[in-house]
Amino acid sequence: MEQKKTDQNSNLDHNCIFCKIVKQEIPCYKIHENEKFLTFLDITPRNKGHCLVIPKKHYRWVWDIKEEYSQTTNLIANALKKAFDTNWVVSQVMGDQVPHAHIHLIPRFQSDNHGACINPEISKEFTKEQMQEFTELISNSIKLL
Repeated sequence: MEQKKTDQNSNLDHNCIFCKIVKQEIPCYKIHENEKFLTFLDITPRNKGHCLVIPKKHYRWVWDIKEEYSQTTNLIANALKKAFDTNWVVSQVMGDQVPHAHIHLIPRFQSDNHGACINPEISKEFTKEQMQEFTELISNSIKLL
């Protein structure tokens, strides 16, 4: 069994893709960042604006996080509502695909083909330009809140 290599100074796991995003070793469409959390667009979005809110420290599960998570997720959810003119933003906590705590925030729309719940089999494809546009739209909406 492979042993985790964790940086004791920064509480990051050297094998974790999200920790590599935090360290800027892997690029992302960054929406928002503060001292404790980072928000970026999901690269396999279920809808436009689908983003992930992650702690900058490596935690396996969201319930292990000691810092205030809801303040950041509430800010991002409200920015998504404003940016995409919807009152319907869902959150999902899964954690199986990437072993780093994260919350999915997904704007919903009447014609998004997901039905009552987000269908994990449905992902949408957007161009790099569209992803950048979504990033700017959400980031600008945060400034207006």
